[in-house]
Amino acid sequence: MSSFFDLKARKAAAANGTLSTSGEKQKEENPRVQPWVEKYRPKTLSDVTAQDHTTAVLQRTLQASNLPHMLFYGPPGTGKTSTILALAKELYGPEMLRSRVLELNASDERGISIVREKVKDFARMQLTNPPGGGYRARYPCPPFKIIILDEADSMTQDAQSALRRTMETYSKITRFCLICNYVTRIIDPLASRCSKFRFKSLDTGNARRRLEDIAALEDVVLAEGAVDALIRCSEGDLRKAITYLQSAARLVGATAAAAGDADEMEVDGEGEGITVKIVEDIAGVIPDATMQKLVKAIHPPKSGNAYEAVAAAVKEMVADGWSATKTMTQLYHIVVYDEMIPDIKKNRIVTVFSEMDKRLVDGANEHLSMLDLSLRISEILAGR
Repeated sequence: MSSFFDLKARKAAAANGTLSTSGEKQKEENPRVQPWVEKYRPKTLSDVTAQDHTTAVLQRTLQASNLPHMLFYGPPGTGKTSTILALAKELYGPEMLRSRVLELNASDERGISIVREKVKDFARMQLTNPPGGGYRARYPCPPFKIIILDEADSMTQDAQSALRRTMETYSKITRFCLICNYVTRIIDPLASRCSKFRFKSLDTGNARRRLEDIAALEDVVLAEGAVDALIRCSEGDLRKAITYLQSAARLVGATAAAAGDADEMEVDGEGEGITVKIVEDIAGVIPDATMQKLVKAIHPPKSGNAYEAVAAAVKEMVADGWSATKTMTQLYHIVVYDEMIPDIKKNRIVTVFSEMDKRLVDGANEHLSMLDLSLRISEILAGR
């Protein structure tokens, strides 16, 4: 302890390698506490799942060491950010990555000041020379930097307009990669300067293989149907599915705990691993029995009106804490896939769902919105 305050002793200990810094300690502990989404993020383009066309085109540009400005768009959790980061790692390697790549989340920093300050300052920085010793033989290190703007569809129109001029001015030494969920929210002058790459939702087969691989690497026990439940609850978002998998593993103690962590883990005594019910609980899926109560109340009785039954069912769901968005999503699937409901009535019901979705997005009261939705569906089913 006394040597800690002695600068000479600290320097000597550091020289001998006996003094471990907090950064080194953090680095050693990272693999254990790191989220699986980051731990299993693709390291190379060949690791990217189910985006064959995009990765094939980027592989060719990687060989030519020449990139255009790029626009990645598609649903969340399909590998957009992972793909550009993997490409950057293959282009620059670990030593040049920090000085050549700037990643900004545009949803947090989306004003015009960010474009004028951070983006512009990085874009006009002079390029640093790559290290010697055969580094260029392993990594191309092309003569340009990459600026990644994640969630660019959240940027204001003024910021996007300012970015257009920046892209033109510094195109010789800087390439931009815009990442968004909705390509229609990117202004046309900006989108026209980029090569567009569409990322589609992962199909069941690719998502299943990826989840099973991660489960095997983490020694996670998966009960029958658990993978299907993960895919269904994540709705094509692989990032969400991996997060659910990690949460479920921590909940039941299905992960093989590292030494010293066993006492902290809540180990399931039965050892059955991750079940469908556990996945649904973590994902916030409303139980079938609860949904069936609402569906039964919505179907109009032979005599009288359905108001009291519907109001009681909705009140119970609100009291149990189920969100209106989740309730509406599950009710939508139940109604749309019900073969006993005529198509003409389904068309009217879908219109009601769209109106309610808009109301909830605008911040309407969830209880009243769900009550209105249920009663209007009940009226349509009754033929009124």
